[in-house]
Amino acid sequence: MIAAQLLAYYFTELKDDQLKKIDKYLYSMRFSDETLKDIMNRFRREMENGLGRDTNPTATVKMLPTFVRSIPDGSEKGDFIALDLGGSNFRILRVKVTHDKKQPVQMESQVYDTPDDIIHGSGSRLFDHVADCLGDFMEKQKIKDKKLPVGFTFSFPCAQSKLDEAVLLTWTKKFKASGVEGMDVVKLLNKAIKKRGDYEADIMAVVNDTVGTMMTCGFDDQRCEVGIIIGTGTNACYMEELRHIDLVEGDEGRMCINTEWGSFGDNGSIEDIRTEFDREIDRGLYQPRKAAV
Repeated sequence: MIAAQLLAYYFTELKDDQLKKIDKYLYSMRFSDETLKDIMNRFRREMENGLGRDTNPTATVKMLPTFVRSIPDGSEKGDFIALDLGGSNFRILRVKVTHDKKQPVQMESQVYDTPDDIIHGSGSRLFDHVADCLGDFMEKQKIKDKKLPVGFTFSFPCAQSKLDEAVLLTWTKKFKASGVEGMDVVKLLNKAIKKRGDYEADIMAVVNDTVGTMMTCGFDDQRCEVGIIIGTGTNACYMEELRHIDLVEGDEGRMCINTEWGSFGDNGSIEDIRTEFDREIDRGLYQPRKAAV
């Protein structure tokens, strides 16, 4: 009985001591409501800088127009191919959308590896790999004789002037394929597909993964107007009033904005809030955070 009590006391003390050590490190990560509101206001200013024509070139939160003007309204139907490139794997899906109330969406998918030698090699090699995977998927689906509409989810910061064009601004995460930054990724993929010559694909749209997330949810719930990704990286998009977006012409209607909020603080705007743990994580990033100038 005494031995059991001593053992319980020992483990209680040990647990309390461990909790105190943990609390010591967590203390610096606890923000007051005032600090949280301060961070929110700083982020809002960065968003406004990204939306402004004159301030966007130097903005860290780029607020990129996607040219997606609305969420799904339920009238959509058809047979589609979806490509998803942006993380540790490359995913291809065949999506059939019908007006069948019991099962409006049917999906078949396959995941392909994206080896380091591919994502760190040349851009042509990367897009040849994407085209090869797509060819393999279409072969297995027995649809190589069809020219299905393709949606390309490309989860990196891109400048767009229309829905089916996306110029890569910079690689993020661990991707470093050469010769792609400053190029239209749709043209690079079309070139790789044409080089194969054994199938055709009609790339209708290129979107960020946040946009794809918002649109998928919006198909079921039209109140959904925000998409958030928390994975290899983190990012968000939302529907913005066109009159607030200086980067595109027109004032009527709305457009989805890809915030690229992962860059928030790259200009030093939250340096006084970052902790030693933030700095340690940044030192180990695939794409190290640039020091504030």
